[in-house]
Amino acid sequence: MTTSPASPSLAGGHQRKRLIVVGSGIAGLYSALLAAEAGAEVVLLTKGALADSNTYYAQGGISAVLDVPAPGDTVAAHIADTLQAGAGHCDPDAVGVLCTEARLDIAGLVRFGVRFDMDDDGDPALGLEAAHSAPRILHAGGDATGARISDALIKSVLEVQAEGRIQVIAGAYVTSLARDCGRVVGVTVLHQGKERELNAGAVLLASGGAGQLFAQTTNPAVATADGLALAWRAGADVADLEFFQFHPTCMVPPADPGVSAPTPSNNEPLLISEAVRGEGAILVDATGRRFMPDYHPDAELAPRDVVSRSIALHLAALDDPNGHVFLDATVIEKHRGKGFLEKRFPTITSRTREAGIDWTREPVPVAPAAHYWMGGVVTDLHGRTTVPGLFAAGEAACTGVQGANRLASNSLLEGLVFARRAVSAFLGERGATGPSAPALAARTGDRLASSAASPAAHATTALSGPLAPLDELDNMRASQVQRPFSRQALQQIMTAKAGVLRSGVLLAEAEAVLAEWAEDVLPLAGASSLEVRDHEDANLLVAAQLLVRAARERPASLGAHYRSDSVSEPAAVDDPANYIDKRYTMSRKASLVQ
Repeated sequence: MTTSPASPSLAGGHQRKRLIVVGSGIAGLYSALLAAEAGAEVVLLTKGALADSNTYYAQGGISAVLDVPAPGDTVAAHIADTLQAGAGHCDPDAVGVLCTEARLDIAGLVRFGVRFDMDDDGDPALGLEAAHSAPRILHAGGDATGARISDALIKSVLEVQAEGRIQVIAGAYVTSLARDCGRVVGVTVLHQGKERELNAGAVLLASGGAGQLFAQTTNPAVATADGLALAWRAGADVADLEFFQFHPTCMVPPADPGVSAPTPSNNEPLLISEAVRGEGAILVDATGRRFMPDYHPDAELAPRDVVSRSIALHLAALDDPNGHVFLDATVIEKHRGKGFLEKRFPTITSRTREAGIDWTREPVPVAPAAHYWMGGVVTDLHGRTTVPGLFAAGEAACTGVQGANRLASNSLLEGLVFARRAVSAFLGERGATGPSAPALAARTGDRLASSAASPAAHATTALSGPLAPLDELDNMRASQVQRPFSRQALQQIMTAKAGVLRSGVLLAEAEAVLAEWAEDVLPLAGASSLEVRDHEDANLLVAAQLLVRAARERPASLGAHYRSDSVSEPAAVDDPANYIDKRYTMSRKASLVQ
C-alpha cells in the first residue's frame, strides 16, 4: 500500500483502544483499516464472508467532485443536487461535509488499492447519473465498481490482519450489544454455534440495510436490518424509516418456460445500473411506448423515487400493477457503436446474457425493487449515536445526508466519509459520551424517533399507541387471512402494503398483521436462540414495525415515501436551501413500548 498526502490518515498519539466494527461493506472495511492504521486494536466482525455486502453489488459508482472537477462542476453543485434529490429533508450540514470532504476519501480508496477507470487522456472517466447536474461519478471496472472497491479493501484488510493489526472474525453474528452504566462496551456474538462475549472501548455498526424486508430487492441475503435492531434495543434513536428507496430498474427474469437460463433468486440481485439511463437508455411499456416524459420533465433521469413511482403508477393505469416495463438500451448501442454496452457495462451484459436476453438487440424487462434505506440509527456528524460508545456508519446510519430520497452514487461516499469521521471521533474520545438525544434533536429537528429505552430495556414487544382504535385493529386482524409468520410472508406483506405506493388503509392493515406476528415471533427469538435466522427474522420484524409506524405517522407524500391518500402533494423545489429551511422539521416520530 502506498501513501498519498491528500488521503486521510488518523494516526496520532493516543492510548491504544479496541474498536469492534460490525459489517464488511465499504464503511466497515474502510473504518477498520483507518483505525488499525492509527494504532487502535480492531476486531472486524462479519456474519458471512468479507465480500457479503451491499457494497459488493454496487454498479453505478461513487460520486465526488475531485481536485480537478468536470467542466462546470463544483462542490456547491454537488451539494445542491443532493439537497434537491433529498426533497428538502436533508441535513444541510451533513451534506456539506459529505460533498466537501469527498475528494479526501477517494484518495483514501486509491491509497488502499482501488483503481478507478480512466479516459483516453489518463484522467478519471466521470459518468453522469440521474439528478446529477454534471458528470462526477467514478467507476471501477465499468459497472463492477462495488466489487472492485470491496476486493481492494478486503485485500488491504487481509494484509493488515497478517501483520497482526486487525482481527477478522467471519461467520460471527452479533446478537446484542453489551452495556455498562449506559455505555456500549462490547457485543455478544454467535460463532460456530456458540455464544461469545467480546469487550471493546466502542462498537461501530456498519452492518448495512434491510432489503430483505421486501419480496424483490437488489440487496443480498445479509441485508436483514441487524444494525438497526441492535441499536434500537440498546436504546439508540432512529429516524427517517419511512423513506425506503426502490431502485427503478431491477431485471425481471423471463417468464418464457422455454428459456433455460437460471432464475435469479432474492439473494442474487440483477440491478440494471442507473448509469445505463445516464448513457441514454429509455423506459418503454409493453406496447413499446416511452412513458416517462408524461410523468417528469427529466424523464428517465428524474430522481429514483420519481422513476420508481412513475413505473408503478403507469402499470396501475395499464391495469397491470404486478407487471413490469422494459429498459431499452439498444438506443445506446445504436448511438455509441457496436460493442459499447459490453465494454461500458460488462457485468450487466454478462448477467442479462445468462438470463437469455441480448440487451444490445432487445429491451430488458424491469421493475422497481427495494434498494436503499435512507433512514437508520441517528448519528451526529462524527458517527456518534445517542448511546455512548456506539457509533454507526453507512446504510445502517442516518446522518441526514440522504434526506427523503438518496441521490444516485452518494451511498458509497457516505459510507466512506462518515466511517472516517466515526473512527476519528473514537480515537479522540477521552471517556466522552455521545451526543444527547436533545442535542441531536436540536440539530435535526423532529427527525428523531426516540426509543425512550432505559439502559436495561429490551425492545421485544409490538408497537404501541396504534393510530387506529384498538377495536379497528382487532377487526383488521380478524379479517386477515390467517397464516403463520415466515420471512416470505413478511416480504409479501411489506411489498403489498408498505412498498412503492402506500395508503393509510394499507399501512394499518400491515401494522395489524405485524403486531400479531410480533406476539408470537419476538419472544421466541431472544438471546437464547443459537440460530442466526431466528435473530434475523426478529430483526426484520422489528424493522418492519418501525418502518410501517413511521410511514403511518407521515400522512403527506415526500420523496421516496408516497401515499396515494396524501394530505398534500410534494412541493416543487425551486431553491433547495430555502425549501430545507421551511420543511426540514416536518418529520414525525415513532416509538416502541419497551
